[in-house]
Amino acid sequence: MSASHALPSHTIGADNPGKQSRGRGAAIVVYLLFLGSVLAVVTAPIGVLIAHLKRRGAEPWVQSHLQFQIRTFWLGVLGGALFIAAWQLLGLLGVPPMAPWALGYLYFTACLIWMLGRCAVGIARLTANRPVANPKSLAFGGARVTLADA
Repeated sequence: MSASHALPSHTIGADNPGKQSRGRGAAIVVYLLFLGSVLAVVTAPIGVLIAHLKRRGAEPWVQSHLQFQIRTFWLGVLGGALFIAAWQLLGLLGVPPMAPWALGYLYFTACLIWMLGRCAVGIARLTANRPVANPKSLAFGGARVTLADA
């Protein structure tokens, strides 16, 4: 076997640094902790702590993932706080109880889809050894998300 057949060509090169990049393992763990937060909320704060601690020493392309993860967490916290305030306000205004509860279920479902989508896009890009195109995005990191086949 020749040296050119030892590794697939798509894992070699400056624009595709491969699995040995600093911080890549931490980014994988953080995505898994975020996904685990669907069942146990406590895993998300652990994940964001890891992302904050590992961001500085990571490769630049991995830093985009860690920044994306940090932003995912803090946007989720901000959205949750705003929703709780709105929910309380609806209660104080005397809105029938079913309305805030229905709104809560819709909001929770939307947040779940948003978080799972961000994790899916991030994992897909991370396993392809690619950065998140726009880690400061409010949506899916600049990825074009469609339901159509490629």
